Amino acid sequence: MTTTWTITQTDYETATGFITTAHWTCNAVDENYMASIYSTSSWASGTPTIPYASVTMAEVLDWVWANGVDKTATEAALAQNIELQKNPVVASGTPWSTT
Repeated sequence: MTTTWTITQTDYETATGFITTAHWTCNAVDENYMASIYSTSSWASGTPTIPYASVTMAEVLDWVWANGVDKTATEAALAQNIELQKNPVVASGTPWSTT
């Protein structure tokens, strides 16, 4: 399984240049199966202290994880989702219909 973390957008104060919110996704792919989680992380202006024009995605991801997003648990949840896609424990349908 391959996981990819991405910052898809940031919100920042134009007056100070400090990022206040990061929108992030974590995608997992295993063969033909895919799972994804989207969320946001926020913090007070000026914390962290790298302004918008100078920050890298790796730095913002570090902020997200330091702000309480559990990287290991998120990736485990995606792995579990993919496992359930491969080996479903619940199905739906009507017995009188043919597929």
